[in-house]
Parts: sequence; structure tokens; C-alpha cells
Amino acid sequence: MNKRERDFKLVVIGGGTGISVLLKGLKKHTSDLTAVVTVSDDGGSSGRLRTELGVLPPGDIRNCLVALAETETLMDKVFQHRFKTAGSLNGHNMGNLLLVAMAEITGDFISAIKEVSKILAVRGRVIPATLEHVILGACMEDGRTVFGETAIRNYKGRIKQVFLVPSTCEPVPDTLQAINEADAVILGPGSLYTSIIPNLLVKEIKEAIKETKAVTFYISNIMTESGETDDYTAADHVKVIIEHLGEQLIDYVIVNSGSIGEYRLKRYKEEGAVPVKADKDRIEKLGIKVIEADLVADDELAWHDPDKLAAIIIDVLKSVV
Repeated sequence: MNKRERDFKLVVIGGGTGISVLLKGLKKHTSDLTAVVTVSDDGGSSGRLRTELGVLPPGDIRNCLVALAETETLMDKVFQHRFKTAGSLNGHNMGNLLLVAMAEITGDFISAIKEVSKILAVRGRVIPATLEHVILGACMEDGRTVFGETAIRNYKGRIKQVFLVPSTCEPVPDTLQAINEADAVILGPGSLYTSIIPNLLVKEIKEAIKETKAVTFYISNIMTESGETDDYTAADHVKVIIEHLGEQLIDYVIVNSGSIGEYRLKRYKEEGAVPVKADKDRIEKLGIKVIEADLVADDELAWHDPDKLAAIIIDVLKSVV
């Protein structure tokens, strides 16, 4: 007998804007949601707090907490407020500061997330991929090694492989339990090398994905990212994930087939980004099922529509779990 939607246990792994978009859709279908979030960000407000205070970068965690909030409230807006003022507060995000303050008050970052989750009436939970202060490194195709997420994004060269320093970083135990008990593990959407892969470089997380009986999804980005996935097809994204996992563990790949529109295409072209082509045959040769659908949100940016994306995942789970 198939499970009801509300019984599905889902683990979403990623970072950046992509994972928070997906969470907004999934929270309407189940409350048993776990977001595992990368902590290698070193840019913006998060990067400044990380450098100045020695804390974990809170930005991606904050975005996920707000995405999972039960309703749109004034407190949600407070958490997303960014200061535009002269002085040291300029550019800082209020939610980032509150998370850091709560960590000092409670004594640790996990407790801070739990307390903030209560304030926002979060449906589900958000867990950092590791509590260690990791640095993302990249081996480039030209032979150079670059350290730091921002530096990797800005480097004018193609990425060959990424790694974490230290490579021995440990996950939060709750992450492993969530993956072990999950009905589905969902990778992405999000920046391939700087949002998704860093989580898979935490060795025990990678091992947990290998051992879980969960259905595994990868959600391909709608657009390529300049300096990170130039000219990549969805099949190229999958190839990179498999290389970093060490074996093929993906059951389904979800790719966009919807129209993006000339206005948005022009904007992205100026940034050196183009729509991600599926390259479906290459994916299917790996034994992976490909789901193509119109996933584009009615927005100025070529982002996924949360409800369309969530509906596809839930429909698949209804038929196989």
C-alpha cells in the first residue's frame, strides 16, 4: 500500500537559492523534511561573519529556514532584511546576525537553528552538512588549485574536481539518520560545484547515500552558470556528481523542457549563461530515468517553480514508495 503524501520522509541536499525554492514547494506536501545545507560559503554577509567571528556561514541556512516557515509573516521579512546603511552593518543580513547571536546565547549552532525554527514555525528541519569550518578547494583543468568558494567562482578556467579542507570533516549525526530513513534523497537544484558537491564531499554523507534505500533524484539547473558549468548539459552535471560520489546512485533526473522567453534569455546571455540541454540519451545509458517537464517559474529570473517541481517528485513517490 502506497504511503500518503504527509508520510513521505524527504531529504534535500544542496545550498544557495535553488534548495530554498524546492523546499517552498515540498513543505506543502509533507512536514517530514530535512534540508542538508553546505557551509563552504565565504562571500557576502556570510563570508564576513565567518571571517570576523569564526562562525559557520549562516546565509544558506537562513534561506532554508525562511523557505520552510509555515506562513509569510513579518518575522520572515525581518530575517531576510539586508541593511543598506553606512558603517559596518552595511550589506549584512538581519537573519544572519540573529543566527550568530542565537548561537552565542545557546552555545552551539544546531541549538541556534532549532530556536530560530520555533520562531519561524518551520515545517521540517535544517542541518549544516558539517559543523567544522571547511574551505572549498578546486583543481582546475589548467593545473591550478584554487581555494575558497568565491575565488573558484571568479577564476577564469574550467573546474576539474572540488574538495574540502579538511577532508576528514564529520557530518551532524541527525543527517545520517535522516538519509537512512528517507523515502527520497533529492540533490539540487543549485550550483553544481559550490552548492551540491560540497555536501557529498563529507565522506559519511556520501556513504549514507550509498546505503539508503531511498529513491534518489537529481534536479538539473535550468541555466548554466558562468565560470562553473559553462556549456554543461544535464548529462554533464550528472557525470560530475557520479565522479564525486564514486558510483552511480541516481534513480531520476528532472530537467526543464519549458520555454524561458526572449527577455530572460537576453539577460542571461549577457552573463554568459544559456539553457541547460538535457542530453537525455547519455543520462538514460547510465540507467537513470529522465523526467522532462515545464518547470519555469513565472518570474523575472529563470528559476524553478516550487509547486511544479514538488508535484513531480511527489507523483513519482506515490507510484514507487
